[in-house]
Amino acid sequence: MEFFEKILMLFMSLFGAIRAILFNNFDYKCRIPIMKEQEHINCANCNARCTSIFKNLTAEELVSISNATTCMSYKKGATIFQEGAYPRGLYCIQSGKIKIIQTGVDGKEQIVHLAHDGNVMGYRAILGEDTYSCSALALEDSNVCFIPKDYFNHLVERNGRLTLQIVHLLSDELREAERRITHTAQQPVKNRLVQSLLSLKQNYGMESDNITINVTIKREELANLAGTSRETATRVLYELQEQKLIELVGKKIKIKNEPLLIELAHLGH
Repeated sequence: MEFFEKILMLFMSLFGAIRAILFNNFDYKCRIPIMKEQEHINCANCNARCTSIFKNLTAEELVSISNATTCMSYKKGATIFQEGAYPRGLYCIQSGKIKIIQTGVDGKEQIVHLAHDGNVMGYRAILGEDTYSCSALALEDSNVCFIPKDYFNHLVERNGRLTLQIVHLLSDELREAERRITHTAQQPVKNRLVQSLLSLKQNYGMESDNITINVTIKREELANLAGTSRETATRVLYELQEQKLIELVGKKIKIKNEPLLIELAHLGH
């Protein structure tokens, strides 16, 4: 386990350095969580577990983690955890859509990650013995399971497979952070916005018509995801609609020509 712990600490240091480059001089606004406890679901029967870091736990470990877990229901817009707060435990999304944000001193939000079923949140703050560097807000009504910090640390110390899953997760997030630095510095706004649309599709899939992205998102949120202003994002969206690449229907977005969007997203790579 000593080897895994050293690897974890290395990734935590690297990720912290990358995040400092991407997002500095941030403050946070106070938000009040809107939540209620929901009926407990056994981890062994949770569909989201199949895509989470807990997918390889033994039957005995699943019973143990189920006994330690509390399941909560969060309304759309509710805060799950807040930037600057000390972590009390790990959050695992059973169902729903969550945006991970940082807030600047000017009050402007920057979406740094989109989370969905099976994703875990807050583990970096726990493992790094630090405060949360971001806030997590529900994009829609969501069910989230909470695992106390002490129990999670105990599980990581005893389970090498779980530790390796966390290393892989840190590696993926580090790679994504590096990609965002490059794209923000080198890519035009239109390319970044198209990449954000494709990222929404990849994270949340499509509705039954197979052309509508399965998430309701405000123009301001999409602009934050692409690293631009709401006015610029709106202008680019209407340009894409005029080119018949997308169709705007309220807060929903239909993808009309995905191959051309993919081609546009990769221009300049």
